Amino acid sequence: MKLDQMIHKILPNDDLFYILLEESAANVVKGGEALKMLMNCKTQEDRMKTAYTIKSIEHNGDALTHKIFRELNSTFVTPIDREDIHLLASVLDDIIDHIDGAAARFALYKVPEVPPMMAQLIELLSHSIVEVENGVRKVRNLNDYNAMEEILKRINEYENQADFLFDAAVAELFEKEKDPIALIKLKEMYVGLETATDKCEDAANVLEGLLIKHN
Repeated sequence: MKLDQMIHKILPNDDLFYILLEESAANVVKGGEALKMLMNCKTQEDRMKTAYTIKSIEHNGDALTHKIFRELNSTFVTPIDREDIHLLASVLDDIIDHIDGAAARFALYKVPEVPPMMAQLIELLSHSIVEVENGVRKVRNLNDYNAMEEILKRINEYENQADFLFDAAVAELFEKEKDPIALIKLKEMYVGLETATDKCEDAANVLEGLLIKHN
């Protein structure tokens, strides 16, 4: 290996990891926006097309995650702890995975319309994802403690609201839905969406750990 290549591997490349994490977070936001579009689709054909778009976004997320892992394996010094980079990349990948799962179920199960509480849950998820992206962009400047704290607080609030909404939605589902097949389909969708909001909180926990280490 040439000397300049060795130096490149030894010295931290701050921008590279920040850029890749930010791209991954932006990709998750893109998936969340597409999920909202899917829920407003009026025809099965449009649902399938949008679900396919979300699948492509999920594949892009996988590619970004693998790229981050490859860079971690070949870089000696990282701008922040490599375990934190790995954790953050993994949880961002988890969020888009659950978005993709919810989209696939909605399209494949041919759900005729979105229940109001599910629409609310998707909206909360969308807000939480945007805050996760804001937090990832703050990793470049962890000295901005107050701004990051506000972001983390909002993610936690959205997750708490999502938990409450999930419980209420499932209770209503068991009370009012008479078709057992429809009940199973809708409950699976609710679980996937609520799990996605939980993963947003997991991302917030990683960001909070980074904040504590650097302040």
